[in-house]
Amino acid sequence: MYDLAIMWDWLAFAVRWLHIITAIAWIGASFYFIALDLSLRKSPDLPKGAYGEEWEVHGGGFYHTTKYTVAPDRLPEHLTWHKWQSYWTWLSGAALLMVVYWAGAELFLIDPDKADLATWQAIALSAGFIAVGWIGYDLLCKSPLRTRPTLVMLMLFAGIVAVSWALDQVFTGRAALLHLGAMTATIMTANVFFIIMPNQRIVVGDLKAGRVPDAKYGHIAKLRSTHNNYLTLPVIFLMLSNHYPLAFGTEYAWIIAALVFLMGVTIRHYFNTMHSTGEGPAWTWGATAVIFVLIAWLSTASGWDGDYDALEAAPLTDYELRFASAEGFEAAESIVLGRCSMCHAREPVWEGMHWAPKGVHLETRADIAGQARQIYLQSAVSHAMPPANLTGITLEERAALRDWFRGAGGMGIAGLGG
Repeated sequence: MYDLAIMWDWLAFAVRWLHIITAIAWIGASFYFIALDLSLRKSPDLPKGAYGEEWEVHGGGFYHTTKYTVAPDRLPEHLTWHKWQSYWTWLSGAALLMVVYWAGAELFLIDPDKADLATWQAIALSAGFIAVGWIGYDLLCKSPLRTRPTLVMLMLFAGIVAVSWALDQVFTGRAALLHLGAMTATIMTANVFFIIMPNQRIVVGDLKAGRVPDAKYGHIAKLRSTHNNYLTLPVIFLMLSNHYPLAFGTEYAWIIAALVFLMGVTIRHYFNTMHSTGEGPAWTWGATAVIFVLIAWLSTASGWDGDYDALEAAPLTDYELRFASAEGFEAAESIVLGRCSMCHAREPVWEGMHWAPKGVHLETRADIAGQARQIYLQSAVSHAMPPANLTGITLEERAALRDWFRGAGGMGIAGLGG
C-alpha cells in the first residue's frame, strides 16, 4: 500500500540533500572569491585596467588570476557567470521550508502557547517575514546611509535582533531560528539576483557596445557581496540549529540567534584579514570564545516550571486529537511511556542526559499524539529509535505502533503533521 508519510519523508530527504549540495557550491565559491579578492597583489607588468593578480597552486597545476577594476578592454567569447549556485540554494531551501514547516505547520511551526494560529495564518506569516526582511534590507542599502557601510551594518544588526525577537513571539523556537536563517539567506540570494547580476550585465553590455562602464556598478555589487560574505556563517548555524534543542529550546533563543551574527562577524573578520595581510587579528579568537560561552550559558539559563497538571489539562489540537482518539492509542501510549519517555522528557531521567533529544517530548497524550508521524518513522517503520534498542522495545510493540498510526489515517495527509 502507498504510504504517503514515508514518501513525504524521502521527499524531504531528497530536497534537503539538493539544498546541501547547492549550498556547498555557493558558499565554497563565495569564500573562494572573497579570499582571492583579498589576496590580490600589485605587479609592475599588470595589463591596462588591472587591479591586481594572484598566483595559486592546486591539484598539481598553477593558476594565474588577474582582476580588473571595471573590466578589460576586450571580453572573451566565453564568460563564466556565478549565479546558479545561489539560485538553486534558495529554491531548494524554499522547497524544504514548504515540505517540512508548511506541510507540518501544526507540528513544527505553530506554538499555541505563543500564538494560536490557523495553518494558513502561520504560513502567511512565514512567507511575510521572509519577504519583508529583503524589502527592509534593500531600502536600507539604497537609503542616504549607503555611503556609510559601517552604519548600514549596525542598522542591519539592529533589524536582525528585532526580527529575531518577533519570530520568537509567534513560532516555535525551532521555527523561529530557522526562519531567521531563511530570511537572511533570502537577502543573500536577492542580492545576487536583483543587484549583483544586473549590475554585471550592465558592465558587460557597455563593453560589448564599446562604451566605458561606470565604476559605480562594480562598487554597489561589491558592497552587497561583502554583506553576503559576513552573513554566510550565521545562516549555516541557524540552518543547523533545528538539530540542537540547546539552541532553540530556551526562552532566550532570540538572543542566541542575534549573538550568532556577532560571532559570524568575528570569525569572518579573522579570515578576511588573514587573506588580506597574511595574519589574522588574535582578538577575534577571544571575542568568538566569549560570545560562544555566553550562548552556551543562555541555552541553560531558563528551565521548565514542572507543571505537568497544566500540560495534561491543555486541550488537544485537531491533529493531536486525530491520533489520540484512534484505535490502539492506549497501547501506543503505554509503549512510548515505557520505552521512550525516560529520554524524551522535559526532565530526562536517563543517566547523563539533561535535555530531550532534538527537543522532542513524549510524556503526555498531546506529546505522543502530536509526534505520531515521527514515532511511526523512527520506531515502527525503521528501528532508529531507541538508539541501539537500549530500552528493549520488541517487534510486537513496533507493530502496535505501526498499526495505531496507520489505523488513524497516518498513511495519508493526516500523517504529514499538518
